[in-house]
Amino acid sequence: MRRKVLLVNPRMCPPKAVRMPLSLLALGAALESEHDYRIVDGNVDPDARGTVLRELASGVYDLLGVTVMPGPQVAPAIEISRTVREAHPEVPVAWGGYFPTLYPEAAINAPYVDYVVRGQGETTLLELVAAAPDAGPPSADSSARDSSAVAGIAGITWKDRGEVSHNPDRPFQPTDRFPPLSYERVAADMDRYLRPSFMGTRTAVHQAAIGCRYHCTFCGVVSMFNGVTRLDAPARLEAALTTLRDRWGATAAQFYDNNFFDREETSVPILEVLARLAMPWWCYARADTLAEFTPATWDLIRRSRLKMAYIGAEAASDDVLRSMKKGSRVSHTFEAVRLCRAHGVTPELSFVLGGPEDPEGEIEKTFELIKGLKAVHPECEVILYFYSPTPQRDPAAATTKNAVRLPTLSTYGPEGPPLPTTPEEWTAPRWIRYVCHQDAPWLTPRIRQRIKDFSTVLGCRFPTVQDYRTPAWGKALLRGLAGRRYETGRYDDPWELRLARRVIPLREPQRESV
Repeated sequence: MRRKVLLVNPRMCPPKAVRMPLSLLALGAALESEHDYRIVDGNVDPDARGTVLRELASGVYDLLGVTVMPGPQVAPAIEISRTVREAHPEVPVAWGGYFPTLYPEAAINAPYVDYVVRGQGETTLLELVAAAPDAGPPSADSSARDSSAVAGIAGITWKDRGEVSHNPDRPFQPTDRFPPLSYERVAADMDRYLRPSFMGTRTAVHQAAIGCRYHCTFCGVVSMFNGVTRLDAPARLEAALTTLRDRWGATAAQFYDNNFFDREETSVPILEVLARLAMPWWCYARADTLAEFTPATWDLIRRSRLKMAYIGAEAASDDVLRSMKKGSRVSHTFEAVRLCRAHGVTPELSFVLGGPEDPEGEIEKTFELIKGLKAVHPECEVILYFYSPTPQRDPAAATTKNAVRLPTLSTYGPEGPPLPTTPEEWTAPRWIRYVCHQDAPWLTPRIRQRIKDFSTVLGCRFPTVQDYRTPAWGKALLRGLAGRRYETGRYDDPWELRLARRVIPLREPQRESV
């Protein structure tokens, strides 16, 4: 019997940063042949809450599915879920995505959340929807009237008479095990989703792989996927991009893969596809992987029209990289930057600053490293983040193949504050700053300001190549004003640059995305 599911993407970004809701499109593709569903995207619908209420009032829905990222999306998710619980208490509410996967205990503590879907959600959602009639409606302290209906569904967290149960984890499946995305479901908003970027007038987004095989200690991808990588088949990638180009007019592509270049042998077939499509593109990459590619693969990268690669450089010393379990070296970063310049690629380098062990010393070393990399490739981008510890899975907790290995973290940093225990607590400004890598509790005001001042000087001295709005004269003026400070290392209180930025508002990729 066909059921009805309402999938919601709460607002999380400004209109100029809107992109297709890939997570909901993936869930919808799994539902497509078996159940009826509708997608409500709060990033394009200014009254998403009202739309959800009207939709639920129009007919019987078996489940409300809400995707939730940590940070600014939590509060809108709370608002929609709480409103639904008050107006339609009979409709079960499931939260999925990074936030409930990383913090399942906090998510399930909410009285308006009945199920937490951890990890990959396609198969879990299908089983949850199928079980809905037998499970029955939720109550104040139970996710289902008949708990036996959901007790065997892998990958969910739920509650029964106030007791929380974490069902065994669900193994991750390759994306090509699932149907292709149904772009027609968001056809009305496609012109808003295909937005201009420095790569093209209509930039699409796509995810060709999930997960990452590495275990960097600061990365939420580790907590989500636990070192698992599942790659898309080249034919599936080609079909998706061809559809986006020929049916919807896409002129460029941004890949949301957690690590696009997994290995050289798997990257070459994908690069051959991209070379045939000849669409400019952007992706995530690792410095060590790029540094070790053969000349033939780099020639293929050039022909594929890769414009920019977001590379996690992270730190200025190999010791710190080892402590982060990064798996790469500083020399890899320099070699990757050199190769990028030789083949027409702009590297977008991210750095994690202010770890709790030695925030000040490593910060100054990182400033010098950045200047050295700029000497190799002046157009390389630099993104500065504060160190954010994320919940890591405890391998010792796995006693069987189907064991539950929840992310574990009790405090934020070695001596940091205890983690929030409810979604509402996670909406406090300081916690949003922490999880968005904008602050850390162990940093002093002086260190915070030092990083901010360096970032101001660096951004003015080297305006981003992604800025297609600021006139050339404005960039030239800022470069001139910042030049002396950058060369001499006098970053403190760049008041003249802050004043000039009020008149010449440069694009900030860290805030605005591509």
